[in-house]
Amino acid sequence: MAKNIVTGLDIGTASIKVVVCEYRKGEKIPRVLALARKTTRGLRRGYVTQTSEVANCISEAVNEASKIGKVKINRVIVGLGGITLESKVTDGQTIVARADSEINEYDIDRVIESCESNLNDPNRTVIHHIPLLFKLDGKKIIGQPEGLKGAKLEAKTMFITYANQHLKELMAAVAEAELKVDDIVASPLAAGITNLTKLQKTSGSVLLNIGAQTTSAVVFEEAIPISLKIFPLGSNDITNDIALGFRIPLEEAEKIKTGQLPFDGPKKKLEEIIEARLSDIFELIENHLKKIGRSGLLPAGVIITGGGVGIYNVEEFAKNYFRLPTKTAESSMASSSRNQIKDPTWSVAYGLCLFGSDQEAEESIGVKMARQTKNTFIKWLKELLP
Repeated sequence: MAKNIVTGLDIGTASIKVVVCEYRKGEKIPRVLALARKTTRGLRRGYVTQTSEVANCISEAVNEASKIGKVKINRVIVGLGGITLESKVTDGQTIVARADSEINEYDIDRVIESCESNLNDPNRTVIHHIPLLFKLDGKKIIGQPEGLKGAKLEAKTMFITYANQHLKELMAAVAEAELKVDDIVASPLAAGITNLTKLQKTSGSVLLNIGAQTTSAVVFEEAIPISLKIFPLGSNDITNDIALGFRIPLEEAEKIKTGQLPFDGPKKKLEEIIEARLSDIFELIENHLKKIGRSGLLPAGVIITGGGVGIYNVEEFAKNYFRLPTKTAESSMASSSRNQIKDPTWSVAYGLCLFGSDQEAEESIGVKMARQTKNTFIKWLKELLP
C-alpha cells in the first residue's frame, strides 16, 4: 500500500526546516518520520538574495530528512514568510444571478472576485483569500450565504498577498532544488494550526512568531484570521545589541540571549538591553493592534512562538507590555503533535504537513477558506516555472 506522505518546507531566514509526516488510516494526528534543519544561506528578511545558495540549502535539508525518514521526497508544501507578505481587507458586491434569487457558489465566487478587483496592485500575488463578513440586501449574515435568497450580496474579504518578484525568486530556488510544489501557505497561518486551540482562535488572540530577522503577528477572532502583518525586526537584533553592549562575540551573545550560557555580567544591564529591543518589536505590534481596533481586546491574549520563545524572560515582558494574558507555545506544540515535537521552532513546518493533509485536522475556518486558492496558485506556478 502506498504511504500517504506529506512534507512541509519552512524556508526561514536563519534556518531551513523540513518535517516529513505520514498519515495512516484511522489516525487524525500524523506520525512524524523526520525532522531536518540546515542553516540558511542566500536569504535576507525572508526574500532570496542568492537563488543557488538557497536551493543548495533546501537540497541539503530535504536530503537529510529523506535519509532519516527513509522516504523519497520530491513534493513539498512551502511556507511563505518575509517582509513582503501582508494582508489587506477590501469590500465587494454583486447581484445574485439566479432567477429565483437563491445564492449559490457562483455568486460567492463573484463577490470575492469583486473584492479582489479592489486590491489594485499588479505587483503582488494573492496567496489566500479569507471572507470575513457577508451581507445580503444590507443585512449581516451569520455563517455562509449559500442557499439563502436575496438580490444583492456583499462581502468583506481579507487577502494575503506576496510581492511577485520575491515569490518568483523563492519558487525558482525550490525548482532548482528539483522539488515540485504542491501548495504554498502563509507561514503565520501554518503556525496558527499547531500553536492555537480552537478556543483561543474563537475568543480572540494574537500569535507572535519572533524569527531571526522578522516578526509576524496574526490576529484570530471568531475562529478566523482577521489580520496578518510582518515586521522587519527579529531576535537577531537582540543578539546584536547584547554583543555590542558587552563587547562579546555574536555566538556568545546568542547563547546568553537564549539562556544556553550562564551570564556572569550585570544582570540588570542584560535585562535592559533585551527589554529595549523587545519594546521596539512590541511597539510595532501594539500600534498595529490599535490600528485594527484590537489593542487590549483579545481575551485569549498573546501566544509567542518561533525562535523568540527562547529569549530571556520574553513571556513576562510581553505580558506586562500588552497587558494581556501571555504564554509561550512549547506546550501547544507538544500537544498538537502528541509530543512528537516539543520545540515550537518547528511549528511552521509541522503546520504545513497538517495543512497539506486530505484528512480532517484541527484548523480554523479561515484556513479552510484559504485552501480554496490552491488551484489558482498551482496554475500560476505552472505558468511561471518550466
